[in-house]
Amino acid sequence: QLQLVESGGGLVQPGGSLRLSCAASGFALDYYAIAWFRQAPGKEREGVSCMSSSGGIANYADSVKGRFTISRDNAKKTAYLQMNSLLPEDTAVYYCAARPVRSCGSSWGTRVLYDYWGQGTQVTVSS
Repeated sequence: QLQLVESGGGLVQPGGSLRLSCAASGFALDYYAIAWFRQAPGKEREGVSCMSSSGGIANYADSVKGRFTISRDNAKKTAYLQMNSLLPEDTAVYYCAARPVRSCGSSWGTRVLYDYWGQGTQVTVSS
Protein backbone atom coordinates (compact mmCIF):
# COMPACT_ATOMS: atom_id res chain seq x y z
CA GLN A 1 0.00 0.00 0.00
CA LEU A 2 1.39 3.37 -1.04
CA GLN A 3 1.40 5.90 1.76
CA LEU A 4 2.77 9.30 2.67
CA VAL A 5 2.87 10.32 6.31
CA GLU A 6 3.66 13.86 7.45
CA SER A 7 5.02 14.82 10.85
CA GLY A 8 6.65 17.76 12.58
CA GLY A 9 3.79 20.22 12.80
CA GLY A 10 2.93 22.14 15.93
CA LEU A 11 2.51 25.53 17.57
CA VAL A 12 5.31 28.06 17.10
CA GLN A 13 5.70 31.77 17.76
CA PRO A 14 6.07 34.24 14.91
CA GLY A 15 9.67 34.26 13.73
CA GLY A 16 10.19 30.68 14.81
CA SER A 17 11.06 27.57 12.82
CA LEU A 18 9.67 24.10 12.19
CA ARG A 19 10.79 21.19 10.05
CA LEU A 20 8.15 18.99 8.50
CA SER A 21 8.87 15.46 7.36
CA CYS A 22 7.09 13.33 4.78
CA ALA A 23 7.83 9.61 4.96
CA ALA A 24 6.91 7.34 2.07
CA SER A 25 6.09 3.66 2.38
CA GLY A 26 5.14 1.07 -0.19
CA PHE A 27 7.07 2.68 -3.04
CA ALA A 28 10.49 4.07 -3.90
CA LEU A 29 10.55 7.84 -3.75
CA ASP A 30 13.33 8.08 -6.34
CA TYR A 31 10.96 8.33 -9.30
CA TYR A 32 8.56 10.83 -7.85
CA ALA A 33 8.47 14.59 -7.69
CA ILE A 34 7.46 15.64 -4.19
CA ALA A 35 5.47 18.73 -3.31
CA TRP A 36 4.22 20.44 -0.21
CA PHE A 37 0.80 22.08 -0.15
CA ARG A 38 -1.04 23.90 2.60
CA GLN A 39 -4.64 24.74 3.33
CA ALA A 40 -5.75 27.44 5.73
CA PRO A 41 -9.32 27.54 7.09
CA GLY A 42 -11.73 28.78 4.45
CA LYS A 43 -9.07 28.88 1.74
CA GLU A 44 -8.10 26.74 -1.21
CA ARG A 45 -5.22 24.29 -0.92
CA GLU A 46 -2.15 25.98 -2.38
CA GLY A 47 1.22 24.76 -3.53
CA VAL A 48 4.12 25.75 -1.28
CA SER A 49 7.11 23.99 -2.83
CA CYS A 50 8.08 21.17 -5.14
CA MET A 51 11.31 19.23 -5.65
CA SER A 52 12.31 17.11 -8.64
CA SER A 53 12.83 13.37 -8.20
CA SER A 54 16.61 13.70 -8.08
CA GLY A 55 16.53 16.66 -5.72
CA GLY A 56 18.27 18.88 -8.22
CA ILE A 57 15.56 21.48 -8.74
CA ALA A 58 13.26 23.16 -6.23
CA ASN A 59 10.33 25.47 -6.81
CA TYR A 60 8.69 27.76 -4.29
CA ALA A 61 5.60 29.88 -3.99
CA ASP A 62 6.45 33.57 -3.84
CA SER A 63 4.99 33.80 -0.34
CA VAL A 64 7.62 31.42 1.10
CA LYS A 65 10.71 32.13 -1.01
CA GLY A 66 13.73 32.83 1.15
CA ARG A 67 12.04 31.40 4.25
CA PHE A 68 11.21 27.77 3.39
CA THR A 69 13.56 25.10 2.05
CA ILE A 70 12.49 21.78 0.57
CA SER A 71 14.82 18.79 0.60
CA ARG A 72 14.69 15.05 0.25
CA ASP A 73 16.62 11.91 1.12
CA ASN A 74 15.62 9.22 -1.35
CA ALA A 75 17.56 6.55 0.51
CA LYS A 76 15.41 7.24 3.56
CA LYS A 77 12.30 7.73 1.41
CA THR A 78 11.67 11.00 3.19
CA ALA A 79 11.14 14.60 2.13
CA TYR A 80 11.41 17.65 4.33
CA LEU A 81 10.20 21.21 4.51
CA GLN A 82 12.33 23.51 6.66
CA MET A 83 10.27 26.56 7.59
CA ASN A 84 12.02 29.60 9.04
CA SER A 85 10.84 33.11 9.94
CA LEU A 86 7.31 31.82 10.27
CA LEU A 87 4.42 34.26 10.03
CA PRO A 88 0.86 34.00 11.35
CA GLU A 89 -0.32 33.71 7.74
CA ASP A 90 1.67 30.46 7.44
CA THR A 91 -0.88 28.83 9.75
CA ALA A 92 -2.44 25.93 7.85
CA VAL A 93 -2.61 22.18 7.49
CA TYR A 94 0.44 21.13 5.49
CA TYR A 95 0.28 18.17 3.10
CA CYS A 96 2.94 16.38 1.11
CA ALA A 97 2.10 14.91 -2.28
CA ALA A 98 3.87 12.78 -4.87
CA ARG A 99 3.57 12.27 -8.60
CA PRO A 100 5.55 9.84 -10.79
CA VAL A 101 7.50 12.38 -12.83
CA ARG A 102 11.11 13.56 -12.70
CA SER A 103 10.49 17.29 -12.95
CA CYS A 104 7.97 19.43 -11.12
CA GLY A 105 7.13 21.45 -14.21
CA SER A 106 5.53 24.85 -14.43
CA SER A 107 2.18 23.56 -13.11
CA TRP A 108 3.64 22.04 -9.95
CA GLY A 109 1.12 23.87 -7.77
CA THR A 110 -1.89 22.16 -9.39
CA ARG A 111 -3.20 19.68 -6.85
CA VAL A 112 -5.02 17.38 -9.30
CA LEU A 113 -1.67 16.39 -10.84
CA TYR A 114 -0.62 14.48 -7.73
CA ASP A 115 -1.41 10.82 -7.24
CA TYR A 116 -0.57 10.35 -3.59
CA TRP A 117 -1.27 12.52 -0.56
CA GLY A 118 -0.51 12.42 3.12
CA GLN A 119 -3.06 13.05 5.83
CA GLY A 120 -1.67 16.49 6.72
CA THR A 121 -0.01 18.05 9.74
CA GLN A 122 -1.20 21.22 11.49
CA VAL A 123 1.11 24.21 11.71
CA THR A 124 -0.02 27.09 13.90
CA VAL A 125 1.97 30.32 14.13
CA SER A 126 0.79 32.42 17.02
CA SER A 127 2.07 34.33 20.00
